[in-house]
Amino acid sequence: MKLVRFGPEGQEKPGLVDAQGQIRDLSGAIPDVNSATLSRRSLDRLRGLDASSLPKAPAGARLGPCVARPGNFIAVGLNFVDHAKETGAPIPAEPILFNKAPSCIVGPNDDVIIPKASQKTDWEVELVIVIGERASYVAANESLNYVAGYCVCNDVSEREFQTERGGQWMKGKGCATFGPLGPWMVTADEVGDVQNLGMWLDVNGKRMQTGSTKTMIFDCAQLVSYISHFMILEPGDIITTGTPPGVGLGMKPPVFLKPGDVVTLGIDKLGEQRQRVVAYADRAAEIDTSGKAA
Repeated sequence: MKLVRFGPEGQEKPGLVDAQGQIRDLSGAIPDVNSATLSRRSLDRLRGLDASSLPKAPAGARLGPCVARPGNFIAVGLNFVDHAKETGAPIPAEPILFNKAPSCIVGPNDDVIIPKASQKTDWEVELVIVIGERASYVAANESLNYVAGYCVCNDVSEREFQTERGGQWMKGKGCATFGPLGPWMVTADEVGDVQNLGMWLDVNGKRMQTGSTKTMIFDCAQLVSYISHFMILEPGDIITTGTPPGVGLGMKPPVFLKPGDVVTLGIDKLGEQRQRVVAYADRAAEIDTSGKAA
């Protein structure tokens, strides 16, 4: 089952994608795709609906982030061997964790805004784990039972803010629009083997990243278990799990995003995203006080 959110920003409705690829309006069945509707029980109830009886979404409707208002947006750094090597970092002995601001989340095809004074805005195609059940101190062999599904994320990153400004990586990870999410959340049963999914990212039609979830250092089961030993994971929380090689920082010389660039990315079974890159000055008036693009 593919769950989606569609409509203008701040007014998104929940939906599902039917067998013909048409988005159907779920707002008569659930209020949103969020912490209250991602449990096993709730998803089983949605599977029992007759999709053909649901209203169709308007043609060409904007896609919003596929999960509404996550309480926590957790990220894993350097989780692919080749990516760690391209950045000159040692292979981590344990998962490297940091936070992305939930306010950075936007739809999968919304614009990415280069932050004010940024010189090193970069791209990262990543798999996201969506938590469906409350998880605390769970074992790795049971941890995927707490997962509702998976989706695509572009973990947009400002490398100067991240590594040259002192403190934690989150400085370069939570800027407005730095978390495109979707196009939809695919439930775990439909994804199947989450550790065998191809990943890719293009900039202006040129392939930059090619990888697979099978080359993760710490797989999804390990990550959910590990993180649950340091915090309680709640339904609706999301974990973005690291990127394969091919980021701009790792190129010689480094290459970073500029206004006018177009980034496209995708993961097998989880769909594709497309973002136009715009300058901060062109969108400054539209960024509200929470830091999220309006």
